[in-house]
Amino acid sequence: MSRIRLEVGSEPFPGLKLVQLRGRGGFADVWEAIDSKGERIAVKFMASRNSESSVKEMRIIQSIQKLSHRNLLRIYQVWSIPGYIVVSMELADGSLLDLLDVYLQEYSSPLGAPLAIAYLKQAAEGLDFLNGRQHEFENRKVGFQHCDVKPSNLLLSGEVVKLADFGLCTPLVALQSSYSRAGTLDFSAPEVHRGYLAETSDQYALAVTYYYLRTGRFPFLVKQTSFNREYSYSRPAPDLGLVNPGEKLVLERALELEPTKRWPNCTTLMAALDHATQLPDAEPSPSSAEKQFVGATARY
Repeated sequence: MSRIRLEVGSEPFPGLKLVQLRGRGGFADVWEAIDSKGERIAVKFMASRNSESSVKEMRIIQSIQKLSHRNLLRIYQVWSIPGYIVVSMELADGSLLDLLDVYLQEYSSPLGAPLAIAYLKQAAEGLDFLNGRQHEFENRKVGFQHCDVKPSNLLLSGEVVKLADFGLCTPLVALQSSYSRAGTLDFSAPEVHRGYLAETSDQYALAVTYYYLRTGRFPFLVKQTSFNREYSYSRPAPDLGLVNPGEKLVLERALELEPTKRWPNCTTLMAALDHATQLPDAEPSPSSAEKQFVGATARY
């Protein structure tokens, strides 16, 4: 059986009509679609080549589907068709990356600390719920590391932030575990480059996300174009000079090379950043641009 056609107006299967492409990555396309009830949803088509890994990936996404949290994007269905794993889910208004683009275009400025913190506090709550070793998977209690935390995977539904894209989610039953897949280079914790995950790997990516939303830049240069796993991999000290000294101290801990030296969880990290921005040397934030955000296209 040949692969389905992914194009505007096509019906990959009965009861689902594709409306417009909302995002495209190296291994997946996300479409806005109309379902059999006439409702608009998002549908992700993930390229599937290895049957064994695809089965495991489906089991993980199906486990995430059972979870309910205000800050996790709702997953409706997960199924397999020739060449793809397909995930139907809640359609969001846009992403924090879209919001950053609005700020940069309209105000020539990234997000101010109060706005970035308000949104990422919500993301932190979703991550701590996901990371907590309280979920059933293959008859074990596990925590799930998201493994691809970044602004484009933090979606907005109104003013609610929802963590999305669970294709790289990995169950964790110990403080650390081997990990053979890859996330997004610029946001990945150093241990991911070494071939393992820790309970604070998502926290590291959240800290990079915060700095990127606050400054429009990454805290370090990543010269690699692909993962080259090596046990001795180490990133240089981050350059955090574009935020105030209090924020810098908080982020330095979250970006520790040794995972156990980071903050206890993501919520604690964001609370520390909130406190740091209340200090006298904290800079004022730019005017809000949320109204300019209405109708922004989501980049999942």
